[in-house]
Amino acid sequence: MYKRRSLLAIATVSAVICTAGVMPSVSHAASGGDGEREGSYAETHGLTAEDVKNINALNKRALAAGQPGNSLVELPPSVSGLFRAPGAVDDRVTPPAEPLNRMPDAYRANGGRATTVINNYIRKWQQVYSHRDGRQQQMTEEQREELSYGCVGVTWVNSGPYPTNKLAFAYFDENKYKNDLENSRPRPGETQAEFEGRIAKDSFDEGKGFKRAREVASVMNKALESAHNEGAYIDNLKTELTNKNDALLYEGSGSNFYSALRDTPSFRERDGGNYDPSKMKAVVYSKHFWSGQDQRGSSDKRKYGDPDAFRPDQGTGLVDMSKDRNIPRSPAKPGESWVNFDYGWFGAQAEADADKTIWTHANHYHAPNGGMGPMNVYESKFRNWSAGYADFDRGTYVITFIPKSWNTAPAEVKQGWP
Repeated sequence: MYKRRSLLAIATVSAVICTAGVMPSVSHAASGGDGEREGSYAETHGLTAEDVKNINALNKRALAAGQPGNSLVELPPSVSGLFRAPGAVDDRVTPPAEPLNRMPDAYRANGGRATTVINNYIRKWQQVYSHRDGRQQQMTEEQREELSYGCVGVTWVNSGPYPTNKLAFAYFDENKYKNDLENSRPRPGETQAEFEGRIAKDSFDEGKGFKRAREVASVMNKALESAHNEGAYIDNLKTELTNKNDALLYEGSGSNFYSALRDTPSFRERDGGNYDPSKMKAVVYSKHFWSGQDQRGSSDKRKYGDPDAFRPDQGTGLVDMSKDRNIPRSPAKPGESWVNFDYGWFGAQAEADADKTIWTHANHYHAPNGGMGPMNVYESKFRNWSAGYADFDRGTYVITFIPKSWNTAPAEVKQGWP
């Protein structure tokens, strides 16, 4: 066991470390609630501002290490210094291999979330998610290295390539936003910038954003079924969209929507898709992040949110993620510190009721010998996952592709299995 460092008593450290927290009400889950959540992950779990700095630095390092051509196990130890924040401690550890046939223990269940340690998740992954062409696989050293990065590691190890977030969907209620701006006023002590940011955040509906991503993934999977080259896949896709009168039909040929398959590394790999669309399937994951990332823009927007940033197209639901630089919320008060993103893996679950779906994520990177401690993996119901925190005011639902021969996105996920 490790001894956790105590929370700074004077400074208010408001941070979320790649996880969902207190179970929200139905209205909060469906429509974003009333802005700020009931405290932060750092306050709840005793993390310090130094912990938050280390997490953000490691998140950035993961992005750099996950670029095409960079094999994590081949990167020299000295490369970590290139991606660390000044003074940040890189105490992340790759978890050891687990025997292929060792069964996992049951997770600890609490309300809408089940929790386990990283080693036990590896054992479950090998039993449930590892199969390639029906054969069970042991998690490799590189996969365990990917996993050790925390929330993004869970999505990374299941999606194959580091998540690029290019094909992201969300839902923004324009009428609610306009009505709330016109018919309500700032709360006592709330600035105009805080007010506008809060109204924008509350106008996003994660339930509808998730539903849209699932609809599009379903259309893509139908188009993939009998297509043995990319041209046939695009033709099938356009036919399906025409039949549904879907606005995505009118995306340009260079759109992320039409280029997503060819831009997926595993589609080109011989042991993946081998350029055959029928060997691939569309799956879903989620990312929570902060809107005020424009470093040249208003400092108020960096603190309280940019109402105009990362809004989905009203016709297609697509979110332009090209300006997402994984920059965290700026502190408005001394001692505040915010985490830069949060990922949750969904896959291809067939459960129709969103509230019964399971999202796999984690608390922070694996540091069993450091003050932060070992990484825990969570399986959360949708309402728990989508609740969000004050660190994030945007929640997108992203489509990526994996080979059908992979089982990292099973149709059914049993929470806290076995």
